[in-house]
Amino acid sequence: METVSVDSTARAMVAAVRSREISARELLDLHLARIAERNPELNAIVSLDEERAREGAAAADAHLASGAEVGPLHGLPFAFKDTHAVAGWRTTYGSPLYADHVPDTDELIVERVRRAGVVVIGKTNVPEFAAGSHTFNTVFGTTRNPVDPSRSAGGSSGGAACALAAGMVPLADGSDMGGSLRNPASFCGVVGLRPSLGRVPEWPLYNQFETTSVGGPMARNVGDLALLLSVQAGPDPRTPQALGQPGSTFAPPLTGTLAGLRVALSADLGGAFDVDDAVASVVAGSAAVFAAGGAVVTEAHPDLAVADDTFRTLRAWHLQAKLGPLLREHPDSFKQSLADNIRLGESLTGADVARAYTQRTALAETMRRFFEQYDVLVLPVSQVPPFPADQEFPHTINGRPMATYLDWMRSAYLITVTGCPALALPAGRTPDGLPVGIQVVAPHGQERRLLEVASAFEAAH
Repeated sequence: METVSVDSTARAMVAAVRSREISARELLDLHLARIAERNPELNAIVSLDEERAREGAAAADAHLASGAEVGPLHGLPFAFKDTHAVAGWRTTYGSPLYADHVPDTDELIVERVRRAGVVVIGKTNVPEFAAGSHTFNTVFGTTRNPVDPSRSAGGSSGGAACALAAGMVPLADGSDMGGSLRNPASFCGVVGLRPSLGRVPEWPLYNQFETTSVGGPMARNVGDLALLLSVQAGPDPRTPQALGQPGSTFAPPLTGTLAGLRVALSADLGGAFDVDDAVASVVAGSAAVFAAGGAVVTEAHPDLAVADDTFRTLRAWHLQAKLGPLLREHPDSFKQSLADNIRLGESLTGADVARAYTQRTALAETMRRFFEQYDVLVLPVSQVPPFPADQEFPHTINGRPMATYLDWMRSAYLITVTGCPALALPAGRTPDGLPVGIQVVAPHGQERRLLEVASAFEAAH
């Protein structure tokens, strides 16, 4: 058996701990050494508590030695996204208003991952209230790209993606509204899954029926992603919208093939957004990988014309409902772009929200019909490669100006409002070596199929 290192797969680490080839304490020490080496420059892990982590690793070893049953992630060091409430651990949401906040209960996604046996080490950095796809805030500062620290790691799960890519953690959790799992995965060269609505239930929520944001897994490879999804997914009595299949449905091993797969490929969904030439080139190049594996690749895309208005309306409504009262109370404690977006929600009418939901229903139907002809849709994750970390967002694409801080994220958020699962998968590099991912979209509820396809692409690539 290969010696376990911080760059091993999460599955190899779990197997090594279970077989006593390495202890949870030794595995933690390896990761703490990598964190000490890379985190000062990258700023991916925040609220690190080495002492508590060592206690957790010792408890994990004692639990295994006792002969008791252990969970599927037993002994793995883990840092939760700083928007996920972890009982007893500082959870700031990237906001100065919560700089000293320590929750007293775990939220559901945390509860499940903890129950699977992880050793909690800290949190991963996020933008303020997870808004915007570049990870910076006034509490902890900016997270930098592990491939080129002058660049953005993406967001809002930027700390998670960076920590994964740099070998500081073996797995990571995230959440995704407009691309928060997918964009940082693409920027950092890792895998991120935005699951179908209801696949990874969340609790508590201010609105269990508001469904633009979902939680999900991130990993360095598709097999590890499947492992974490198997822990996160499955119904819960507190979440009325949860899908019924148990998490074990998604557990590895994956045995997918590209043979006979019907792939619809589109660089820009028929001109729906601008795409940097280097990104478009990687997306186009992925066609050859699919075709070499026996897939039938067709240039095709669904008509998602109403998706932009749908997403922007629901996002503004959601942000206003959730954060409006806090903004009124603390008008000077929000970054400008987020404050503007929350205020945008104040002018929405019932008719606007109703229109958005009617359009969302039509988009789900459009995708259902599209997937009668194709098995997956492939498009860019992000319209740009990682941009300079000192910018809040890219201002131009191929020289064309972006009107708002959301324009460069269309390729991700147009898919959000379809409700379909979408996986960001490393697919190439720009001429100057920056990671670029492709986004593979499958019909609603088809995560297992999506994982099989992604695994087959990964092996072929």
